[in-house]
Amino acid sequence: MKIPGLSFANLVDADRNLVRDAWDRLSTLPGGKRLFSELVGRAAAYTGTIGARVEEVRAGYSAVTMRDRPAVRNHLRCVHAVALVNLAELGGNVALAYSLPDDARFIVAGIDIEYLKKARGTIRAVTECPVPATSERREYLVPVSLRDPDGVVVAEATLRTLVGPKKRR
Repeated sequence: MKIPGLSFANLVDADRNLVRDAWDRLSTLPGGKRLFSELVGRAAAYTGTIGARVEEVRAGYSAVTMRDRPAVRNHLRCVHAVALVNLAELGGNVALAYSLPDDARFIVAGIDIEYLKKARGTIRAVTECPVPATSERREYLVPVSLRDPDGVVVAEATLRTLVGPKKRR
């Protein structure tokens, strides 16, 4: 289901940090984390295809999970590489977006990922990233660790992300 006018660009280009506002309001409510995850998945439509759930967010940190199911598997019956990179991007973007000043926006300019082990079971993406103090144009490296249910790292990603001031209308 699409919500007219809802896009990730709209979330990050508003006058306030709507990602932070939405998480802070929804995460404490029953079903609020699920609703937040669905909103992000609808706003960034391709990201929504992996059915990930945002579990925890705070300044400079996020934890996002993705269930292992046929829709995200490859021919070897493990989680597909593209599903893993999609999860890494979601985890990194949510952590950074939450951390931005109200007058800042970002775009991912590159992603490096190293696949270390076949990924099976629910995968947890953990991001610990810098917290930009200003909207000054700058590049940030956002590391994301992808772990299996036993906590074993199955992939490590780094998002090269450009932060800058929002365009004023």
